[in-house]
Amino acid sequence: MIYKFRIVLDTLDDVFRDIEIEENDTLEDLHNAITQAFGFDGTEMASFYISDEEWNQGEEIVLFDMSEGNNSVRMMNETALDTVVSKKQTQLIYVYDFFSMWTFYVELGDITQPEDGRDYPNLMFVQGQLPDSPPDKNFEAEEDPYAEEDEDLYSQGGDFESLDDMDFDENWN
Repeated sequence: MIYKFRIVLDTLDDVFRDIEIEENDTLEDLHNAITQAFGFDGTEMASFYISDEEWNQGEEIVLFDMSEGNNSVRMMNETALDTVVSKKQTQLIYVYDFFSMWTFYVELGDITQPEDGRDYPNLMFVQGQLPDSPPDKNFEAEEDPYAEEDEDLYSQGGDFESLDDMDFDENWN
């Protein structure tokens, strides 16, 4: 079977690529197809994250194991596509280059039969140009449950500039 994915650059709906790839290919194969489709050189760190319908980031699947054997990690080259996506589980988040944080939404759009004479992976459609730098992210935290306590501290004359009133040893180390 052939999986047809749409890969959309985070925050820019008009920059995406449609890619066909075989179901038994690995996430590393999909990573390579994405980097080529968007014009990256493919030398930076990258990860896929299993996602739910609301694009919440779940389990990480890495390109390189940086845990030095301390943790068990899932590797892209050992993870077949058909073990992480299906008709019920269609969404992944892909992050390329952890310094720049290029973030993409990857969604399985269709599962079809392979076409004779077509090589896979196959870049089916290109929309938009990749900007020179990744789109700015708006990291907004959920409501802070301690916000009122912080306001109380300030209203009582609390001052983080003056540590004299606190039991704090500046030379603790």
